[in-house]
Amino acid sequence: MNRLEELKEHFEAYDQEYPEFWKMFQEFTFQMIRRGKKNYSVNAIFERIRWEKDVGGDGILEFKINNNHRPFYSRKFIDAYPQYKDFFRTRKQTSKYKDATYLPELTPEDV
Repeated sequence: MNRLEELKEHFEAYDQEYPEFWKMFQEFTFQMIRRGKKNYSVNAIFERIRWEKDVGGDGILEFKINNNHRPFYSRKFIDAYPQYKDFFRTRKQTSKYKDATYLPELTPEDV
């Protein structure tokens, strides 16, 4: 197993456990598209979700989000909405050339 496969496994488990994150990701991404943005930062979408869950909500985070998931969510959006394939700029995933770490995904209890 390489590092990319390992990261993807972590992402898929997270995505399945917290579908609310994907819904918010789509909602905030489409807000920016409706505002006329031709491309935007996946980092900004992640931080907006963190802000909304931390400040805009009840102050209790039901989920933590690992920054390692950013490229997978941007690619998931592109796959789901190919008409916006250039909205998030993606890079080559070089982690496929690295060995897996076999470390568990961090949880809120680890922070």
